[in-house]
Amino acid sequence: MHVGMHMNRRAALLGGGTLMLLSGCAGGAALAPSGGGRGLDPDLLPQPNPGWSAWVANFRARAMGQGISAATLDAGFRGAGYLPGVVTRDRSQTEFTRSLEDYFAIAASDTKVATGRAMLARHGALLREIESRYGVPAQVVTAIWGMESNYGARRGDIPVVSATSTLAFDGRRGAFFEKQLIAALGIIQRGDIAAPRLTGSWAGAMGHTQFIPTTFQAYAVDFHGDGRRDIWSDDPTDGLASTASYLSQSGWRRGETWGLEVRLPAGFAPSLTGRGSTRSDWASLGVTPAGGDRLPGGAGSILAPSGIGGPAFLVFRNFGAILRYNNAEKYGLGVGHLSDRIAGAGPLRGTFPPDRYGFTKDERVELQTLLSRKGYDLGTPDGVFGSKTEAAISAYQSREGLGVTAAPSRALLVRLRQG
Repeated sequence: MHVGMHMNRRAALLGGGTLMLLSGCAGGAALAPSGGGRGLDPDLLPQPNPGWSAWVANFRARAMGQGISAATLDAGFRGAGYLPGVVTRDRSQTEFTRSLEDYFAIAASDTKVATGRAMLARHGALLREIESRYGVPAQVVTAIWGMESNYGARRGDIPVVSATSTLAFDGRRGAFFEKQLIAALGIIQRGDIAAPRLTGSWAGAMGHTQFIPTTFQAYAVDFHGDGRRDIWSDDPTDGLASTASYLSQSGWRRGETWGLEVRLPAGFAPSLTGRGSTRSDWASLGVTPAGGDRLPGGAGSILAPSGIGGPAFLVFRNFGAILRYNNAEKYGLGVGHLSDRIAGAGPLRGTFPPDRYGFTKDERVELQTLLSRKGYDLGTPDGVFGSKTEAAISAYQSREGLGVTAAPSRALLVRLRQG
């Protein structure tokens, strides 16, 4: 995540850490938990590919020209190979277009909030030490940890040298991934991690907070001075400290908030929303904190992703630092809201408008609950309509002799209510 890297990181990591949270009823896919490669899909295991082997042979000279030793290359590529599943995932990835309501339902679910609070308590002394050094609040670091790897539970098991060399050889984003491969080999050469333990997501994102190799090189820290920057082990110390280091160097201002939920007055002009509409006199325009009290001082912008009638947020400079981690506003708001919840705040006070089916969240949860009671497996009802919900609706419609649309509807909800 050097200058300009945040956009590349976002493109590289679709399907990786940031989107691993899109699971449960949403039907999202998640990487296998860390554990030496157990449970990987067969297409994520090395397979013979003469073209990849020839590419690696040519790459060696380029790598040595950039300071990578022959011994490091031998260690890094020992057991490495072409991973066809990495190419498949890279070519088929798509941006999620979930509403902010769905995004928050997953990013700040009751389980994720409860786990985040437990992690904040368990690692409180460490997080306070990190906050003291870098100025980034403990709850913000914890929230990013939760968003990126579900608090370390999903760090990724795919060998980074295999993944990045496969994508560099494939060529669609060859220059980018060759940089990542060189950086990954540099990590081995420096002694931060032994080659067999250099694992991550299919796109090369690594550790507790899913740093890509170039970001690791630029911002990772050896927090307690043991000589290694280890973001892969069960001990999250260096991973959490590295995240705080990155945010600090991305402009985080000590003692200031990322933002807060606000209430907009009647008749508030939509043209006043957006990150380009920064001002410091929002109170004079009738904007108030959703939780009472006064607005913080300083210039900020109003964001209303669901429209003027939905939840609105006043965001400040530190929100921009979060976006350096992932340049998606939903991600930034998700981190901010989750961090507030971890610190003890309650759910959003604003209400979202009905979705495109005319459902409120409570009605979506009700529909999922009723389908679950009829024996359809769609996970814990969370109000997020994903592939499992669609499959359950299709199965129900087929069993009942209805037209199979896989789509929720008011008529379907009424029928389910009637038993």
